[in-house]
Amino acid sequence: MKEFIKIASGQGFWGDLPSAPVNQVKNGEIDYLVMDYLAEVTMSIMQKQRMRNENFGYARDFVEVIRDTLQEIKHNGVKVISNAGGVNPKACKDAILQVAKEAGVTGIKIAVVDGDDILPNLDELIEEGHPLKNMESGDPINSVKDQLLSANIYFGCRPIVEALKEGADIVITGRVTDTGLTLAPMVYEFDWDFDDYDLMATGTIAGHIIECGGQVSGGNFTDWESVDDLTNIGFPIIEAYPDGTFYVTKHEGTGGLISEMTVKEQLLYEIGNPAEYITPDCIADFTTVQLEQEGKDRVKVTGIKGYSDTPTYKISASYIDGYKLSSTLVYCWPDALKKAKVGGEILLKRAENLGIHFRDSNIEYIGLNACNEDSNIADNNQKELNEVQLRISVHGDVKEDLDRFGKEIAPLILTGPSGVTGFAGGRPKASEVVAYWPALLDKKAAMPKITLYQV
Repeated sequence: MKEFIKIASGQGFWGDLPSAPVNQVKNGEIDYLVMDYLAEVTMSIMQKQRMRNENFGYARDFVEVIRDTLQEIKHNGVKVISNAGGVNPKACKDAILQVAKEAGVTGIKIAVVDGDDILPNLDELIEEGHPLKNMESGDPINSVKDQLLSANIYFGCRPIVEALKEGADIVITGRVTDTGLTLAPMVYEFDWDFDDYDLMATGTIAGHIIECGGQVSGGNFTDWESVDDLTNIGFPIIEAYPDGTFYVTKHEGTGGLISEMTVKEQLLYEIGNPAEYITPDCIADFTTVQLEQEGKDRVKVTGIKGYSDTPTYKISASYIDGYKLSSTLVYCWPDALKKAKVGGEILLKRAENLGIHFRDSNIEYIGLNACNEDSNIADNNQKELNEVQLRISVHGDVKEDLDRFGKEIAPLILTGPSGVTGFAGGRPKASEVVAYWPALLDKKAAMPKITLYQV
C-alpha cells in the first residue's frame, strides 16, 4: 500500500481550460488525473451528436489530452479516469486506441465502463414496474417518452474500482458521479471497504472539492482580488492518505490560491442538505468536515462522517420541451430605456396580431436589469442611460410559429422607436428546449459493464 496518492483534477466541465490537464501531468508528480465532462444537459448534446454521426457522442477533446500525455501514462504510471465517454464510451476508446497506434505507444490498458445508458431498454424497465417518476412532479416518464433525448444512470465508484483492479491505465466511463472519479482510486489504492461509510464519505467529499477544477484554486472566488496570477491558475490536487486524511493543494509555481475559504466555498457549491449529500456510494455529512490551513496552498481535511448508501440510483434524463427563440436590439440615448420598453411591447403585440401564442415570453433590458429578477426595476429606475440592449425571449410548442416571430425582429429597426444602433446575428431561428427529468431506479434493475482493451 502506498503511503499516499496524489489525485489531480484536470477538468471542471466540458469546455474547461484545454491546457489544465496536460499541465497537471507535466508540472509535477501525480498518480491519477481525473476529468469530469458531464453536466445534465451535456448528455443530451452528446446524444444529438451521436444521432448525426454514430462515431460521436463523447468529449472529443479528451482524446487530445491523452495524445499529449501518453508518455507520462506509459512511463510514469499516471492513470487517467474520466467520464468523457458520454453516451458513446466505446467510440471514445476507439479514438484513443488510434492515437496510441499513431504514436507507437503499446502496452496501455483501457477500460470502458458503460451500462448507464438506459434509453434503448426503457420500455423493458417500464414493463418491469419501474415508472421512473419525476422526482419533482411525480409524473411517470411515459408522459414524455416520445420526446426523450437521453436517460442515464448515475453509477458510483465501484465499476471504476473494478476497472483499476483489472489493470486499467485509462478508465473511460459514461455517466458516473463527479465524486466517484476521485473516490475510486482511494478505494482501490488503500483497499477501503465499501461498507466503511466514513471513508466513502471522505473520498466523496474529496471528489466534490476538486470536481469543478480551478474553482477551488481561486477561480470564481468571492475574494478574487486576493488571488495571485489567475492567468496561470493551478488546478487542484488531492493528496490522500489511507486513514482518510487528505490535503487540498496544487503544483508549486502555479497561480491561484488554495485556502480554507476557497475550499469552504467549493464545499457549499451545488449541495442541498449539507448533512445528507446523497451519492450511489454513500450519504456524506458535510457538517462534519474539519479544515486547517497547513501552509501555503495546502489545506488539511479531516473528521468526515458518512452513512449507508440508498437502494436506488438517480436517473438523469432529458427531453425536448418545445422551442425557444431569443434576439436583441440596442437602443441609444435619449430615452434608451423607454424606447426599448416600447419596442418589446410592439413585438409581443405583433405576435398576437399574427395569432402566435407563446407558453412564456420574457423581456430584459441589458444594462439595467439583466441580472436582477425584480420586474419593476425598469419602472423604478429614473437614471438616464446611454444605451440599453433589449433582449426578447419566447418559448412555444410550434417551431414554425417561433420562426415566423423571428422575422418580426429586424423590421422593428425601421418600424419602431428610433435609435436602434445594434442588431447582430441575423434573423433568429427557433431551437429546441431541452428539459431535465430526474428520477430514481432500484439498483437491482441495473448493472454497470466493464470491458478491458489493450493498445
